[in-house]
Amino acid sequence: MSTSPATDRQGGGGAAPGGRPGLVRSFLRLVMIEHSVFALPFAYIAALTAMQTEGGDRPAGRIDWWTLLLVTLAMVALRTFAMAANRIIDREIDARNPRTAGRELVTGAVSVRTAWTGALIALAAFFAAAALLNPLCLVLSPAAAVPMVVYPYGKRFTTYPHAILGLAQAIGPVGAWLAVTGAWSWPAVVLGLAVGIWIGGFDLIFACQDVAADRAQGVRSVPARFGIAPALYGARVCHGLTLALLVWFALLTEAGGFFWAGLAVVAVSFGYEHSLVRPGDLSRLNRAFFTVNGFVGISLFVFALLDLTVRGLGV
Repeated sequence: MSTSPATDRQGGGGAAPGGRPGLVRSFLRLVMIEHSVFALPFAYIAALTAMQTEGGDRPAGRIDWWTLLLVTLAMVALRTFAMAANRIIDREIDARNPRTAGRELVTGAVSVRTAWTGALIALAAFFAAAALLNPLCLVLSPAAAVPMVVYPYGKRFTTYPHAILGLAQAIGPVGAWLAVTGAWSWPAVVLGLAVGIWIGGFDLIFACQDVAADRAQGVRSVPARFGIAPALYGARVCHGLTLALLVWFALLTEAGGFFWAGLAVVAVSFGYEHSLVRPGDLSRLNRAFFTVNGFVGISLFVFALLDLTVRGLGV
């Protein structure tokens, strides 16, 4: 189903990530490191908006590059841990699904021990980045890590694992804002909800391709229980809510014209995404999932950066 992981026929063995270059590449393929593009731009939007409006330990309107670097490390490390854990936990499910049977843990290209080694290194890097940011980030860091492990188990006990994934992803922008200011912020929560509902929505789309396999294995998801058409309708509702929350975020932060232009681009992108997938035709699903959603995150970040720069954000 959706983002469910891969499996491994080997119970152990293999060098740790950082040994052979080929093994490192296999591990990076395992965790699909390039998919950091989905959530990372929104963490940057949160962090830079916080710097522009509140500043944290530096004057408002100035970029704190060290904090931005630590936010990047924290986001990529936590996502790497989440994907590795996801792949490990779901490896037996993935071995029985024709779509996922070629993943690295299924084929033995990466061993379970190697995957766990990489996951724990990534988790340690996340905690280290949180500790270097501020005490609040360190205290809350375990709470950010827990949903990442709960999600792969979700498909075993709930029809709505997509909601767990959304919750896990919503943490990113909130954490990025806390990293800058060390204080709670409702605009960050609104942005986090937007990201979580957006990712939960396109996970509904992605899960549609695994309906037959999920039903055969008893794996739970919205498409498996209710069918593809209701799942696609639910994804449209999610993306409508996402757009509404992004508008709310823009109002709360008094965003300027460039950000509003970015929201217009996002709205058009959502419309295009949903035109690509239909209950009887999922042939363009990968374009809808990977290309369009990657474009949504990057384009909105570019417009947000332009907006913040015009409003006075600088080095």
